[in-house]
Amino acid sequence: MKELRSLLYSAVRRWCRRRCLCGFASCTVVVLLVASIPCAGAEQQPTRIQLEDYSTIVQVTDPQISPDGKSIVCVVGHANLKEDRIDSSLVLIDIASGRQHTLTQERRKVGSPRWSPSGDRIAFLAQAPAPPATGSEEKPPQPKEQVYVMWMSGGDAQKVTDSLQDVEQFAWSPDGKQLAYVAADEPPNKKAIEQHNDAFEVGDNDYLATAAAVPSHIWLVHAEGGAARRLTSGTWSLPKSAPPSPPASPLSWSPDGKSIAFAQQATPYLGQFDQVVIATVDVVSGDLHNLTTHKTFTRFPLHSPDGSQLAYAYPRDGDPNNEREIFVAPATGGDGVDLTRSMDRNLARAIWMPDGKALLVGGHDGTRVSLWLQPLDGKARKLDLGDIDPDWLFWIEMAVGQDGTVAFVGSAPKQPSEVYYMASPSSVPRRLTDFNHTVASRALGRVEAIQWQGPDGLQEDGVVVYPPGFTQEKKYPLVLLIHGGPRASSTLAFNFLPQFLAAHDYVIFEPNYRGSDNLGNAYQRAIFNDAGDGPGRDVMAGLEVLEKRGFIDTSKIAVSGWSYGGYMTSWMIGHYQIWKAAVSGAAVNDLVHEYSLSDANVIDRYSFGGSPWTGDYMKAYREQSPMTYAAQIKTPTLILSDTGDVRVPITQSYLMYHALKDNGVPVKFIAYPVPGHHPADPVRNMDIYRRWAEWLGQYLK
Repeated sequence: MKELRSLLYSAVRRWCRRRCLCGFASCTVVVLLVASIPCAGAEQQPTRIQLEDYSTIVQVTDPQISPDGKSIVCVVGHANLKEDRIDSSLVLIDIASGRQHTLTQERRKVGSPRWSPSGDRIAFLAQAPAPPATGSEEKPPQPKEQVYVMWMSGGDAQKVTDSLQDVEQFAWSPDGKQLAYVAADEPPNKKAIEQHNDAFEVGDNDYLATAAAVPSHIWLVHAEGGAARRLTSGTWSLPKSAPPSPPASPLSWSPDGKSIAFAQQATPYLGQFDQVVIATVDVVSGDLHNLTTHKTFTRFPLHSPDGSQLAYAYPRDGDPNNEREIFVAPATGGDGVDLTRSMDRNLARAIWMPDGKALLVGGHDGTRVSLWLQPLDGKARKLDLGDIDPDWLFWIEMAVGQDGTVAFVGSAPKQPSEVYYMASPSSVPRRLTDFNHTVASRALGRVEAIQWQGPDGLQEDGVVVYPPGFTQEKKYPLVLLIHGGPRASSTLAFNFLPQFLAAHDYVIFEPNYRGSDNLGNAYQRAIFNDAGDGPGRDVMAGLEVLEKRGFIDTSKIAVSGWSYGGYMTSWMIGHYQIWKAAVSGAAVNDLVHEYSLSDANVIDRYSFGGSPWTGDYMKAYREQSPMTYAAQIKTPTLILSDTGDVRVPITQSYLMYHALKDNGVPVKFIAYPVPGHHPADPVRNMDIYRRWAEWLGQYLK
């Protein structure tokens, strides 16, 4: 490149001297243009990741293998900054060539693609236009999510449901002639509500509820549309899902098409999501039948390919503090056997292999997300995924084809999410897409797993992200980035926030404290009635090991996190006086507020042994609440929260803000006027990351 630039420069100068046909300025411009050609060395230096790169990240979810095994359809989402939303579409990928074809155009909230059994159609969810107003409504009709069906032979998708409420999920019948779908009932007192007689009785719901919860039930509709038939009814409900959570327990048709297995919750209140059993409903008569003796916490029933057995998820010994394990029972009923006990891992997903002799299961495994092939009568075998981790958010984005092939969405430490394909569970994953090449081309920090001996005899681990250009001889500020959950884990997979912070020349430490779901049941359960002290000591033990490596500037250490990571941040700044700055996002600061006001509310009794309002349990709730120690906090703290967060009500952020402000601690409290536990739109996400980095920069630079 240097030689080419020199030759061009000389040639232009000779041409200008000979011709003199242009003005001096014009010749100068030509010479300058040639001089601007970069050298090869400069050309090969990628730039560090920037905040703006977040908007280029393509979201890839829900891969589904076609029945003939030739294609994969998935949901692809692009950030639309102008409208501040994620625009999603269905993309069809040819497995052999990798060629892509976008199936949907300009539809809102596209998701959940599902192939018909014969592969001639794809059904999916999308937001339908609102029906025209009649003039009699107090509020105009709102658009609802409906089921659409698209023929693969061509033509536009046709809406096949006209549900009065959003369709929450659906499933094809085995013969492809109809679809079962789930939608919430309308309020029983709808007319009274329209006349402002809208008072409601409060149950185990969140503090922002404006109406009584209504149950969700199963309906049937012909695959070509028409009038739907209600299949189930009653005051009980199918479970609902509110992010961040796994999807609502999916419907599972029996292979003969005569019944549907599902999770049945006693009431529609999220605070009672422990009261769930596995049931089947007869498609003709609507008769219900409970399949197991378990009365709580059963989820995700799935018929085997021949219909003789049913797999389902259930916590070890029925205790939700324990790992979720996979059971297999006769389809006629019974509790069956715990198939995965010996794996000693908290499993987020299970799918039958087509021969019915094994299940593909997945979950956190140390600092990785692993997949295993679990036979019905033998030891599980871990799949060799190389450096790829399947995407995890209390669920794993994966699918199994009718020929035993596997597809999943996954990422590597320096490669954001893409679609991967395995010709068999023994094959090497092959990347089919390159949606996120822009971010992958940036100068990203090296990612490393570390282990240490923790307190109480616990073996622990975590992840370190180094700044680009890291050198052992230099001293770096350290930022702790603590994961939420707590039943989650920091892994080696690509994650924007730690890479973005590392680009500011910080070393990022992501510890997996007790309660994390990656190191076995004993480690996960160790957080029971020890929400802050034990995990805090775990984090400090990992920090000590990292400091001994010699490249940490121990005078510049910050702590940060969101959700339970926010709880841990608030706890750490109240117990250890080593921090230069803190970022506490959506933090559980007061466990009594969490028990009384959040969407899960009374479920918290399982974490502490009982309700704070009974017996002596209030002592544990107070002792383990960061607010109890707020007067000891001296660390400059940025507080972030959503006004509509029902998972961790913003009231807890107000408590911490006033406690710090009144005690003279530098504090800033930023609230986002949106629902949810974390903003779902790209603009506010980028604002959070910007403020996070700027706050740290004030104290660490």
